[in-house]
Amino acid sequence: MKTKLTLRIEKDLIENVRELSQKKGKSISKIVENYFKLILKDKEKNEELTPTVKKLKGVLKIKKFQRKIIRNT
Repeated sequence: MKTKLTLRIEKDLIENVRELSQKKGKSISKIVENYFKLILKDKEKNEELTPTVKKLKGVLKIKKFQRKIIRNT
């Protein structure tokens, strides 16, 4: 069930999001909904990690192709 939500956001940000919305062909509501889903999914992933792993997450800055190599080994 969809429900209306009112947000207060800086005017400049709204203008930028409107442009993004047009480029992507998605409504602002859909963009916001997808973002909320993403952060909730990420929160669930983080809850599964041990405290030590949480501290280390993101410490190494590696390039995208290096991640593929690491995952495949």
